[in-house]
Amino acid sequence: MLDEMPVSFTSKPTLAELPFPYNKRPYCRYQPIEKKIEHAKVLIMNNLLRYETDVSNLAIEEWNEDLSTKLNFERKISSMACNNIAQNVLRLVKQPKTLTVHLSEVADAAKSFQPDAIVMSGTLSDFDYYNPAHIAKFTEFITTTKIPVLAICGAHQLVGIGFGAELTTLDEFAPSEKRTDRIIEYQYRFVKITDTSDPIFAGIANGDTEDARVWQDYTLEDDILRVWQNHGLQIDGIPRGFKLLATSYLCRNQMMVKRSEGQLIYGVQFHLEKSFEDWSKNPTRWEHVNESRDGRILFENFLKLALQHKAA
Repeated sequence: MLDEMPVSFTSKPTLAELPFPYNKRPYCRYQPIEKKIEHAKVLIMNNLLRYETDVSNLAIEEWNEDLSTKLNFERKISSMACNNIAQNVLRLVKQPKTLTVHLSEVADAAKSFQPDAIVMSGTLSDFDYYNPAHIAKFTEFITTTKIPVLAICGAHQLVGIGFGAELTTLDEFAPSEKRTDRIIEYQYRFVKITDTSDPIFAGIANGDTEDARVWQDYTLEDDILRVWQNHGLQIDGIPRGFKLLATSYLCRNQMMVKRSEGQLIYGVQFHLEKSFEDWSKNPTRWEHVNESRDGRILFENFLKLALQHKAA
């Protein structure tokens, strides 16, 4: 935010001289939100569980009488998660069109909807609680689709599984070995970019001093992202065909990309879709209209790259 420099009141200050927010400007100087994308057709994939048909026999056995409660909670979270993604599209695209479908429906929806891009939501439950037929169908789809994909958090992990990777907890246990009391990455964390040349980082890793990224008392380097985290699992290594783009202390694979065989797939372990979530809330220490700026730019860059990919 603009520094609140002392203002001398020996003469009446002009509006431009007053510090934010007294100058009535709607944003801090480094947070103008403009719709720069003319149109985009985005298929949103809901990765959470909905009905008993979405779960495995293991889930039915272990959750037992809690199954209905767990599914109700997942449905509630999925509505918020998918709405967050849709809000990003609506706020960044002049003529947006979105369709939200479940994991089990994405292959058929991609054929009928013909989207420019697919954005996949996070998850709550471990994947061995999912209907294995749904996982198999998704694996067939993700390994062959030529539609650009942005996979977020649990979807990032699901893409990793589809391309042959394993998942571990952040302290390297198999998920089934440590269901509870997991180490988690939560709230805003710093992530280090390992390949600043990737076009997804345009406007972030470019050394543009006029677009300096200042967060409270921190001035970030060009190779650092500040993004929202909420996960206890990670991809173990880098799946075949992918390149690592960002890493962190607890989770090595924070971001990856596949640019081969006609595919463009970005996976992000963090929640870049939180970009606009705070706008409708009162500011708190952890919620500010600029907190998710990096996530917003990554999301916008992905949409631009998806449209370029389709045109090519």
